[in-house]
Amino acid sequence: MLINTHIKLLLVLLLGHLPLLNNNNSAFIESSSPTKENRFKIGELIDVYNKVPVYYNGKRSNVLGRNITEDGYNLGLKYQCVEFVKRYYYIIYNHKMPDAFGNAKDLYNKEIQDGLVNPQRGLIQYTNGSKERPLPGDILIFGPSHNNKFGHTGIVCYSKGQVIEIIQQNVGHHSRSSYSLVYYEGLYYVSDKSILGWLRK
Repeated sequence: MLINTHIKLLLVLLLGHLPLLNNNNSAFIESSSPTKENRFKIGELIDVYNKVPVYYNGKRSNVLGRNITEDGYNLGLKYQCVEFVKRYYYIIYNHKMPDAFGNAKDLYNKEIQDGLVNPQRGLIQYTNGSKERPLPGDILIFGPSHNNKFGHTGIVCYSKGQVIEIIQQNVGHHSRSSYSLVYYEGLYYVSDKSILGWLRK
């Protein structure tokens, strides 16, 4: 029984997240259905979470300038994934990251141990393989991939049992993705090998 558990965990971590629910793992690919994409205009509202809007961005590389708050805080490039995450934290938590620049992958600092504060972001950082499961409101961070050197990020909007869901920007018209959550030997693993960890206020 223990051997089977080991094999399952290794497969999950090596092969990536398990397909479940109506999962769409589109974080690192360009749209493959242009007819659906053509229904939306860049900057158009496509989803909302806790009254914070998610905007359509077209191709992943599109940029409509920098989004700066009235008090001068840099939210990021419109409408990239980081812009949504930082805008969410600014609106919901009144949080400003001490280091207001960087790509999605830069939100995570590999030198910081699980459960300690990430001083660049002013948030507690958890490793994928943490004693703390990701919770709604956490920032989930993906590392770079073969076709996206900048990484990706989104906000956890659901976390129960063996499933988490994130809401995200700049993944075409798909704003939500679900992932399996594995609990093994006292640690939580989100079953996608590209996920570095998560941040929490």
